[in-house]
Amino acid sequence: MICKNMHSFIVMDIVKEAGRYADTIHFEIGQPDIPPSDKVKIALKNAIDKNLFSYTESFGIYELRSKIAKQYKKNYNIDINPSRILLTPGTSGAFLVAYSIALKHGGKLGFSDPSYPCYKNFAYLLDIKPVSFDIGTYNNYQLRVEDIKKREIDALQISSPANPTGNIYEKNNLKELVEYCNKQNINFISDELYHGLTYEDRANSALEFGENVFVINGFSKYYCMPGLRLGWLIVPENQVRNAEIIAQNLFISAPTLSQYGALEAFDEEHLKKTKEEFKKRRDFLYNELKDIFTIDAKPNGAFYLWANISKYSNNSYDFSKKLLKDIHVATTPGIDFGNNQTDKYIRFAYTREIKHMKEGIKRIKSYL
Repeated sequence: MICKNMHSFIVMDIVKEAGRYADTIHFEIGQPDIPPSDKVKIALKNAIDKNLFSYTESFGIYELRSKIAKQYKKNYNIDINPSRILLTPGTSGAFLVAYSIALKHGGKLGFSDPSYPCYKNFAYLLDIKPVSFDIGTYNNYQLRVEDIKKREIDALQISSPANPTGNIYEKNNLKELVEYCNKQNINFISDELYHGLTYEDRANSALEFGENVFVINGFSKYYCMPGLRLGWLIVPENQVRNAEIIAQNLFISAPTLSQYGALEAFDEEHLKKTKEEFKKRRDFLYNELKDIFTIDAKPNGAFYLWANISKYSNNSYDFSKKLLKDIHVATTPGIDFGNNQTDKYIRFAYTREIKHMKEGIKRIKSYL
């Protein structure tokens, strides 16, 4: 059975358990509490009023793909043909399409440990072999060319800004990785879902260093539309038809109403306020937690803090369960993200307002 090695997504089990308590403080899930732009809500209502309930073409509506392409020109000075942009049901759909193209049955997918748990689980689902590479403070939580030379892989998956650490890949390092993979015929897959949510340094797109890459992004995080389940995948020019065939068979098309709503997601004034709010939350939570736990580095992107709990416990799952059961504070145990020292870490998401987080910090300090 292909799925036999898949593991549960622990954070979703935590979310379910946290729902049992009316007073739970939520640090567990990467889901913004900020609504999208009001313009998105108006666009959704207009789409409903116009009875836009049919399928779109499998690549999605051209108008939205053109708007996404303009963002790449504006943000990275990259010219992207909208025909290369596939709209997908969340980034999950994008990963499944990218992996299906980039890897053959039994192929080897390389990724960092710790990293987003679904990389490995999607690999198992498609009968692809996951190959993990340890990262930590010693390499600034970034894979480097010398790391991936150590093991044979057919594709490399990176994320920047990263989940769970919030770090950003340095420009030169990202460039070297892309160029090395291209030379070695290793397909390069870049998860850029948290682009836009960067607080000091700019995040580079892998597309700045070569067109022969797969880039994944979506509307769940920066655009605050997680429930609309809409992502996108940029594929190399020679893979457009393959991506279309896979999309047709996997999901026909991305949700139609979500696509029309997303036409108004690029509201610069709203996005600026969203970013400023998450930066305030990061600064608050970092300053509160750094004296309780060991924080390897102040995160520069996304909305997560990777906290070392080893002064209290070497079992992150047990520690998270106790916090939830005893004081109704929900966090994500590090073991959700791999095996490399992850039993000594838990992840905090700063996706709720500061007032909410203050109560959680108060409970944790008293408890510990």
